[in-house]
Amino acid sequence: MTTPVTIIGAGLGGLTLARVLHVRGIAATIYEAESSAETRTQGGQLDIHEKDGQIALAAAGLTDEFRAIIHQGGEASRVLDQHGTVLLEEPDDGTGGRPEVLRGDLRRILIDSLPAGTIQWGHKVAGVAPAGGGRHELAFADGATVTASLLVGADGAWSKVRPLLSDAEPRYVGTTFVETYLNDADVRHPAAAEAVGNGAMYALAPGQGITAHREVGGTLHTYVQLNRPADWIAGIDFTDAATATARIAAEFEGWAPQLTALITGGESAPIPRPIHALPDAHRWDRVPGVTLIGDAAHLMAPSGEGANLAMLDGAELANAIAAHPDDIEAALDEYEETMFPRSESEAADSHLILEICLGDRAPHSLVDFLTGSSEPVDA
Repeated sequence: MTTPVTIIGAGLGGLTLARVLHVRGIAATIYEAESSAETRTQGGQLDIHEKDGQIALAAAGLTDEFRAIIHQGGEASRVLDQHGTVLLEEPDDGTGGRPEVLRGDLRRILIDSLPAGTIQWGHKVAGVAPAGGGRHELAFADGATVTASLLVGADGAWSKVRPLLSDAEPRYVGTTFVETYLNDADVRHPAAAEAVGNGAMYALAPGQGITAHREVGGTLHTYVQLNRPADWIAGIDFTDAATATARIAAEFEGWAPQLTALITGGESAPIPRPIHALPDAHRWDRVPGVTLIGDAAHLMAPSGEGANLAMLDGAELANAIAAHPDDIEAALDEYEETMFPRSESEAADSHLILEICLGDRAPHSLVDFLTGSSEPVDA
């Protein structure tokens, strides 16, 4: 079987690409390893920016649906020191331009906007090989194969499509996030809930931090941040939840108890998220019939831009394909010519954001950044 536009991965970038293609009258097929949209939770809240994510959603014709899932008040933020002292408070006054939504809700409206059968669930890519004439053959874990006239890797950090274009591999940046959740926090963990406030909370110190978001239903979703070597993280047995929790909490000895409760009070096991990145200037020479979007193309440290960039990639690639229906290589050239410098700039900024949050002057460096007292960074 040959598919004209074949997308690997039903994340936000791949879904946006398929949706904008559909709006432009072009069919696409997404192959996704997960068995269904409900296979796993989709992570926490995302701030969707006017300059990229919201542009992509407008191109997808989903602005109204997006507005309906916004977490009202979610743009509020506060910066604390390790003793729980509030250094900066920024309420959500509705003018911030970066409304917060749950990743799972955003993914759902994109999935629901696609024609039935667009997403082929339970198709894990086992291998990809050139098939001549700019086509590529995909082999799936169940033994099935398809041939793609145009192949788009939207398959994230450890992309199976990327090796067709580049030998670059993600490298550990020296920081690991550890994910925890507190549920029904206003009742069960009132001190921690008060510390987090109505939106996002950043409690920081040099080399470490506790960052949390308030989500719907009184859930506090936390990322504990540690600058530690990879072997230090690997030495913690996260299958033993109690031991892993105690080991991470020990790194925050002396911190305010309402903050450490975000580590120790969770009802589920902590989840390590070592942060990896591709080279800032990652790019490739044009290879006929294949390209990348999102983390597959430009994985970078968290800076608030990852999901936004993936969706903008998808929208811009779709529009380029629609503008050049008889010359796919011209479409890919147009897309990559814009995407490469944009992603390089954002990758460089992601290092600055990490330094602002966890560098030697944290948390005051973040306060300076948010109040405009330091050199601005397009985060």
